[in-house]
Amino acid sequence: MKRIVFVTLCLLANLCSIAQSASSKEILYIGTFADRGSKGIYVLNFDRANGKISELQTVGDGAGPSFLAIHPNKKFLYAIYGKGVETKSKNGSVIAYQINSATGKLTKLGNEQPSEGSDPCHVSIDPKGRFIYVSNYGTGSLSVYPIQKDGSVGKVADVIQHQGKSVNPARQQGPHMHSIIPSPDGKWIYATDLGLDKIMIYAVNPTTGKLSPASKPFAASVPGAGPRHLAIHPNGNFAYSAEELSSKVAVYKVDKATGGLTPVEQVTMLPENFTEKSYAADIHFSPDGKFLYASNRGHNSLAIYKVDPQTGKLTVVGHEATHGGHPRNFCVDAKGELVFVTNRDNDNVVVFKRDKATGKLTYTGWETKVPMAVCVQQLFLK
Repeated sequence: MKRIVFVTLCLLANLCSIAQSASSKEILYIGTFADRGSKGIYVLNFDRANGKISELQTVGDGAGPSFLAIHPNKKFLYAIYGKGVETKSKNGSVIAYQINSATGKLTKLGNEQPSEGSDPCHVSIDPKGRFIYVSNYGTGSLSVYPIQKDGSVGKVADVIQHQGKSVNPARQQGPHMHSIIPSPDGKWIYATDLGLDKIMIYAVNPTTGKLSPASKPFAASVPGAGPRHLAIHPNGNFAYSAEELSSKVAVYKVDKATGGLTPVEQVTMLPENFTEKSYAADIHFSPDGKFLYASNRGHNSLAIYKVDPQTGKLTVVGHEATHGGHPRNFCVDAKGELVFVTNRDNDNVVVFKRDKATGKLTYTGWETKVPMAVCVQQLFLK
């Protein structure tokens, strides 16, 4: 009798788990460039059971909402626009949206704030939800904004203008900020400047958001490498830089006390027999930190690496074609089961299944058309 009761309870628990999983709504937010009929931010519903992707909403409050970030509390989304509406300047803007907890649809919050520099290309959020960080590629500057109680963007708290250049006359004639990644505890930010071949390291004032150089204020890349995006291992001990111009991943040991980065190794992102032009773009971990993925524009693939959690070193697992050109950004599913890739040149968002044991990817055939898709963010609604 006891065995029957136990089995019954287990079955009920499994059924409840399945029902809860089925009832959760899964949303994809797609950022785009302003061309080929793009309407701005695309809000998509994703049905994991059958791969169906359907459009719920489009939002356009300016030109080219190219990069998006979701607040840690999952209530707000932030977008950078290449050209704003209210700011009426040649520079871009940053805008906050409230996320409807039932539908995933977006509602603009407050006024947009100017990006304080030209060609903003990346936005990120402090892990404690206090600040917004914006990278301005054109001017080589970065901006910090406080997040207000209602989730809206406050007036700029700090702007830092980088100076200098590096060895590539076509791409490194001046500073070109490309991304800002906060440390997991929010004490430091890593500001990746492609034009300077440096990852600048700043301490964050927890009250004001103002920045000051760390005791080791930068980590220098190999000249001409062009660092673009950074990923920090879930254990916080290592950082991985996708270097656009050299198509390599640079591995660093993280000093959590000072924020400093010490070089460990560099690993190519391309197959040995590939000789055509290709440029690194984005880089992300699997949720368990066992595998690292980085996107190639030109080879049009995701490079897959196994990560040694003790040394930080990488072992190449292989490459998976992205089924589209110029995979500027991608997202590893929070459940670790899927990977979503945006291919700018083919106007599509493509879904891959992920093997948790091997890290390898398999094309599902699930995809949808989005004009000039360049960024994807995933959110589960309860």
